[in-house]
This record gives sequence, structure tokens and C-alpha cells, in this order.
Amino acid sequence: MNLRELVSALNDFASPSLAESWDNVGLLVEPSPPHTVNTLFLTNDLTEEVMEEAVQKKADLVLSYHPPIFTPLKRVTWKTWKERLVVRALENRIGIYSPHTAYDAIPHGVNNWLTKGLGACTSVPLHPSTAPSSPAEGTHRVEFCAHAEHLDAVLSKIKGIPEISCLTTLPARVEGEAQTRVSLNCSQKALLEVVALLAQNSLHHNTEILLLQKPLLPHTGMGRLCTLSEPVSLSDIIERIKGHLQLPHVRVAVGAGRTLESPVKKAALCAGSGSSVLKGTEADLYLTGEMSHHDVLDAVANGISVILCEHSNTERGFLSELRDALAIHLQNKINIIVSEKDRDPLQVA
Repeated sequence: MNLRELVSALNDFASPSLAESWDNVGLLVEPSPPHTVNTLFLTNDLTEEVMEEAVQKKADLVLSYHPPIFTPLKRVTWKTWKERLVVRALENRIGIYSPHTAYDAIPHGVNNWLTKGLGACTSVPLHPSTAPSSPAEGTHRVEFCAHAEHLDAVLSKIKGIPEISCLTTLPARVEGEAQTRVSLNCSQKALLEVVALLAQNSLHHNTEILLLQKPLLPHTGMGRLCTLSEPVSLSDIIERIKGHLQLPHVRVAVGAGRTLESPVKKAALCAGSGSSVLKGTEADLYLTGEMSHHDVLDAVANGISVILCEHSNTERGFLSELRDALAIHLQNKINIIVSEKDRDPLQVA
């Protein structure tokens, strides 16, 4: 597949618009066009060892779940390991694409895969995603009626306000009088100017202001709140998670007033670093890769047990499922392989 065609297909699989605003997703490194992709190489972290593996396996595009370029690079030299990744990629005509939190949000993504470690359960996003550009431009809709003799001057001034869109006028009758109904969409900032202008022209009494709320996307968003079909002891949940993630050990903090035999009915989870996503959620258990010491203390004090599996251990196992899903999505047009060198940097000594 042509690289640009493949990137379009990857964006259809998980729209970059679903990623968090702070994230750096999409095509990060592009060899000079035209660039044909025969082999797509999947990894959780693009380290130098993994890059050498990609070179040896003749990859044309690396899909790295974590973006290897996150903070801006001021230069591309041989001095730092992230700069060297870019050099090696371009020398070997390898593109780099990163989906990161877009894969966290989608219904068929990382967090959905992580829920499978709990056993039979239903789940909903902790922080649902909204449609990126619906229902319309702007944050508010303003509607008002005015007599024709007042309208031209008011409309002229409104059109001079930035961030105004969808301005329409329609004939209307108000208390038996012929008037014109004006409707417009605007931003929060423009709303203040519009309201002030209408007040100056004594039109604010006939004004309606509607908040334009974007609809929620079903089953899409950050984190998951899972309700188990049957309560299970914390000790059993620990074993299930270890089995799902293929880990010999996890870290556990038992909530105040709880024991390893206490039942778990509701579990809140977030792959990777979950503190900000999980904080304040009522549940029996928090499951994530890593949390700060003080956030663990807060959870425990509130009677919530915590299971920490290390950051990338809650993500890496998804790659095999991703390989199969992408093979179907891309109609088996390219070879897709998963890195054998990608691994968590931490181990228990």
C-alpha cells in the first residue's frame, strides 16, 4: 500500500481526533514520497533495539503505540537516542506512526482489551468522547427577532464579530407583527460581544441562547468502569490479571477495611498511567500500570484497592489483538508483524 493510503486507513481505524489534546499522534516520520508499505511493524515502545529489529525485518512503517517524538526536537543528530531513531528511520526509509491515546479511547482499543483480564463484565468509558465537529461550529446558538428597520445596522455589526458562523434570517411574526428571526452560531468569546450588541439595541428581551452540546460517541472515551457479572475476591482478580497480562508479579495495595478475600464488583481501569483518569471514581478496585504514591494512598484511604502492573505491561499485550484487527481492516494487503524485542524496561530483581 502507498504510505498515504495506509495512513488514511489507520486514521479510519482510530481517528486522531479521539486522542487527548496534549498527545502527539499520527504520522510522525515520513520518508520522501512515493513510499510503498509492504511490512507494518507493531511495537509498544520504539527503542533503539526495537528500531534495529524493524530494520532487520525490512519494515516500511513502524506503528509505535507510544509516540517516540513527544516533546519537540530542536535538532536531529546522533547525540540522543530519540534523535538517532529519526536518523535510522529516514536512512532506512521507515515511516513512524503513533496512535497512543486514540487507541485508548476507541471501543476496540487498549482499555477494552484490558477489561478482558477481569472476567465477564460490562463496561462504560469513565470519560466519554464527544463527536469532534457536531452538531455545528461554535459553542452557542443565538436567536432573536427584530423589525426590519433595526436589522441592517445590527447585522452589519454582528458580521464584524470574529467566530460567528451559520448566520441565517427568516421571516417571522411576533405578536401579530412582521419581523425577521435571526439565528447564528458563535464561540464563547463571541457570545459576550453578541449579547452586548443586542443589549445596546434593546433586542436582548427577545433573545434565546442555546448551548450546543456535542453528542457522546457510544462506548468511546478514556478509562473504563467495569461491573463484573458476579463479585469476585480481590485475590482471584489478581490471579486473573496476572494470567491475562502474562506477569509473574503485580503490585497490590489493599483498600482500608478490605482484605484479599473482599469481593470486587466494580473495577475502574486505565491502561498506562491512570491516576488522572481514575481519580474520584467510586469503585472497589483501581487497575492501571502506574500511579503516584500519594494517589495510591488516597485510593486506599477511601477503601479502594489498587493493582499496578507497570506502565507498558497494561498495553503491550494488545498488540497481538491489534495485528489481527488491522489485518482485517487493511484487507490483508500488507504483512503485519509484532516486535519481539519490545519489553517493559522494569523488572523485579
